[in-house]
This record gives sequence, C-alpha cells and structure tokens, in this order.
Amino acid sequence: MLPESVLNKLNSLVLRKKDLEDQLSSEGATEDISKFTSLNKEYSEITPVVELYGNYNHSLQSIQESKEMLGLEDKDIIELAKQEIEELESSIEIIEKDLKLLLLPKDNADDGAAYLEIRAGAGGDEAAIFASDLLRLYSRLCEREGWKFELMTNKVSEPAGTKEAVMKIDGDGVYKYLKFESGVHRVQRVPETESQGRIHTSTVTVAVLPVADEVEEVEIDKNDLRVDTFRASGAGGQHVNKTDSAIRLTHLPTGLVVECQDDRSQHKNKAKAMTLLSSKLKAMEEEQQAQSIADERKILVGTGDRSEKIRTYNFPQGRITDHRIKLTQHNLDQVMDGDIKDISSALLTEHQLAQLADLETDGSQQQ
Repeated sequence: MLPESVLNKLNSLVLRKKDLEDQLSSEGATEDISKFTSLNKEYSEITPVVELYGNYNHSLQSIQESKEMLGLEDKDIIELAKQEIEELESSIEIIEKDLKLLLLPKDNADDGAAYLEIRAGAGGDEAAIFASDLLRLYSRLCEREGWKFELMTNKVSEPAGTKEAVMKIDGDGVYKYLKFESGVHRVQRVPETESQGRIHTSTVTVAVLPVADEVEEVEIDKNDLRVDTFRASGAGGQHVNKTDSAIRLTHLPTGLVVECQDDRSQHKNKAKAMTLLSSKLKAMEEEQQAQSIADERKILVGTGDRSEKIRTYNFPQGRITDHRIKLTQHNLDQVMDGDIKDISSALLTEHQLAQLADLETDGSQQQ
C-alpha cells in the first residue's frame, strides 16, 4: 500500500486535474496565451499521474472483488480468483513504484543546457594533463550523446595540459545527466616523466552549472562589473587571434570572474561571458538557499559542495571508483573515451531513492 502522504498528494492531483480542465475549457481561456500555455503544460504533466492512479484504484477494487469470490464453494472459481489476486498484486507493486517516481520533485534545469568547468588542482603538470584528459572525456561524451558543445575558454598549461576550460553543452537532458559530475576528480597513475615508475596522485575540479533561462537571468548592475579585454591564447597559425577580442568579466561584489575567448567578435564573447556570469550568480543564490536546509547525503545536488573527492581514476589497475555510491568499475579505458552512462545512471538512481525516502516520510513529519 502507498503511504498516506503519497495518497494525499495523488488525491490533490486528481482535484487539480479537474480544476485545470474547468479553466482550460472555460470561455475566454485563450485570451491570455501565456497563462493558457502554462495551464496546458501543467495539465499534460499531471494527467499521466492521475490516469495511473486510476489504474491503481481499479486494481485495488478488482483485488477486493476477487477476495470475495474466495468464499464461494466452486473450487475452479476459487483457484481462478487466487491467480487473479496474485497477478493484480504483482501489477500493483509496479504501479506503486511508477507513481512514486512520477511524484518526485523535478529540477526545472534538468532538461536544459549546462556549463561544464574543468580546473587543474593539486599535482602540478600531471593535474593539468589530467584536466586535458577530462576535457576530451566530456567532448567524447557529447559526441556519443549527440549534444552540441562549444569550448568557451581553454587556458593551456606549459609544457602540456589544461589549466582551466569551460564548455557550454546543449542537448536533451544535459544538466540532468551531468550535474553529478561536480566535485573533485582524483587520478592515480605513473606520469610519463616519472623515471622510477612511482604512482602520483593529482586532482582536477569539475563544476557543472545550469544555463540560466533568459527570463530568469540575474540582473547585473553594470557598475558592479569590471570588463577587461585581452588577446586570446592559442596555438598560432593562420587563425591566430590578432586583436584583443577575448573578454574577462569581474563581478566586484562577489569576486566572481568569467572569461570567454572562443569567438573573434569581442561583442559576442562579452554576451557569452555575461550569460555565464548570470548562471554563476544564480547558482550561488540557489547554493546559499540549499545549504541552509541541506541534510547530510551521499550525493549533494544543488548545494555546490565540491570539497570532497567524488571519484578516483586508478590507471595502473584500470579501475574507476565513485566514492559517493561506492561504485567500482574496471573499464577505465571506455570511461576516458566518454562512456560514463552506467556511472551517471547509478548516481541518478541513488538520488531518486533518497527523494523517494523524503516523499514517503514527508507526510508523517508534517503531522
């Protein structure tokens, strides 16, 4: 049986569906197109939940009717009733699970684009080389998933590797897929420059931010900004940037700094940098709100907690371990080629289980 808190939510959705039907079918409903679109979207989202809840109640009623047949004298009918009860109870278990998943709170940013930032951490040259490896990993992931991506910033490190890189990634479910990548990624391997074969440990920090919707972008006072222009770094050649088109924005109240140098146009780089800064400021606000109510979890989503290592890449053993869910795989080569679907799915499942626990206890805590 579903917990009372879940049943209360479902019953409220039944009433809400009826209310929405009345509003959508009322005279003049389309006069305010924006409101009509919003109501229609809500209706399309809750209708499958209400219909599934209807199937659930119908199955419960059928079980009750079958149980009443157990009191008859006809053995054949009793046997049929037992079989039907068994099948219906199995079906109800599946429906209950599906209903709970449909009721989980949705992150509005899940379906949208994301910024992915990679920064070399502890470990010197080896950290920069691994940052470059992760940049390739996420680029290959985008190719696998058919996502579009643009490299907004790539600060190269000498003699090799990447100090810092920022990607903007567009596609279906990008943020939902990538948000669990935020954190410290640790690598253990023997650097090419290591003559004695000793294993070195280095770290790289990854941060994933949802791209702020234009309507929801944080308003930024121009007086709070310092704008610097500089020549974009690159490998040279015929496309070398010969003008100061790269942009660095500093938000003075918070100290946040963003850069963009992927376009030859200074105006386009500034526009992209402003969008990135807006997303960072929005994420900072949400982080402060989330931190005040966040409890201790194995997975911190939306709080921006990047202080702990989340994953270790052990090259000598070909092993990758996600410490949040204690998942270990021995397919490091495939992972470094962008195949992280199994890890992402496991993290999403763990997160959903935590949400389900909240959903089922929410009602008892409020009583």
